[in-house]
Amino acid sequence: MDAHLVEARQGRETAGTTATPTIGDLDDAMAVFNRARPGLLKIANRIVGNASEAEDVIQEAWLRWQGTDRTVVSNPPALLRTTTVRLAINVVQSAWRRRESCASPWLPELLDTRTTPEAAAERQDAVERAVLLLMAALTPRQRAAYVLREGFGYPHSRISEILGLSVANTRQQVSRAQERLARNRRRQPVDSVAHRRLVQAFLAAAQAGDLAQLERVLAADAEHRSTGGPVSRAPSAASSLV
Repeated sequence: MDAHLVEARQGRETAGTTATPTIGDLDDAMAVFNRARPGLLKIANRIVGNASEAEDVIQEAWLRWQGTDRTVVSNPPALLRTTTVRLAINVVQSAWRRRESCASPWLPELLDTRTTPEAAAERQDAVERAVLLLMAALTPRQRAAYVLREGFGYPHSRISEILGLSVANTRQQVSRAQERLARNRRRQPVDSVAHRRLVQAFLAAAQAGDLAQLERVLAADAEHRSTGGPVSRAPSAASSLV
């Protein structure tokens, strides 16, 4: 069961009955969904980069919401955001598979819906490791372009807006990132504070749909490094790559 669901069905189970959704229930569900819809559509658009496909994602999210046992949902907006993120990423990854192109091995699987403590710990460890490798191998701009493109399927035009680059330069940043990763270059020391901040933003984007925060973190890091801002080194983080 999703983390946004609570175990609040004891009364119904004790009574041995299963509630049938009424017209009123569906009206309430539609009201909740319609309030969340603008934000959900924004999330879907950012991930799939296509208005028509984003609408399809929202329609599927509505169908999922209709079929959910809403009596055990503690935070409907959070559940709807998580559902939308998963559906949108699935659309992107399906497109990759149709092009006979798999998701990058440098990024963790974003669709793992297991919720056991052990699985959650494994997923967080995978994200921390992947982000550490990307930070050690890529420049901030390469990293930002690569994560948004390969991790979340952003179109190059949107990435160029976020990073303040031309579309051609954005494509070049992604291409260079792929080349550096293919050569397994991991030579840069990693700022432990920046690493922790990016891990948190990545998890929030993958699990709760907070893509705006991920964009801000990546863009700010790229801008800070490109202007020659100070960087605190963390040798222990870099040494863990060896």
